[in-house]
Parts: sequence; structure tokens; C-alpha cells
Amino acid sequence: MSEPIVPVRTYVIVFAALILLAALTTAIASLDLGVFNTVTALGIAALKMALVALFFMHIWYKPGLTRIVILAGFFWLALLVTMVLVDIFTRGWTNQPTGWLSGRL
Repeated sequence: MSEPIVPVRTYVIVFAALILLAALTTAIASLDLGVFNTVTALGIAALKMALVALFFMHIWYKPGLTRIVILAGFFWLALLVTMVLVDIFTRGWTNQPTGWLSGRL
């Protein structure tokens, strides 16, 4: 099977997009967005990960079976994260004991 010939222009555009996204991450980190700082940073990081995987790892040009395996990996990750979150949100949180001397003071 022959590999597709990817023009250098594609790599330059993706590299420039990655540099701009890194600068955007730095700029967003200096702003106070409250709880959305983490969400925004993770969204930008996911976009950078997708660009690297699609173009530098040549997933964009691979046949269907490779894409299915990659999607199965992401499905497995989502399943594990979901199970952890279900455990955290359904756990009965109890008060912690305060210690031996709490009743005497």
C-alpha cells in the first residue's frame, strides 16, 4: 500500500495552528474565567491533540479499520471516566471525626 504524499504546506499550516493555540492557551491562563479556565484549557488541549494525531500521525489518511481502533480507544477512555464519575457522585460522603480532644474544649 502506498503512502499518500502530504504537501509541506499542510504541515506548515498545522504547525502554525499549533503555535497559535499554544499562545491562546497562555493568554487564556492569564485571564480570570472562574471555573471555565480549566474547561477552556482542556478544550484547547484537545484541539491540539486532534491536530497532532490527524496530521502528524497520518490518521487523516488511514483506512477505516485504523479509525475504528482509535475510536474504540476513545470509547474505552470515556467509559472509564464515566465509571469514575459515577463512583464519585454516588458515594455517600460522611462527616469525618474531629479527634480525641474535640469534646473537651
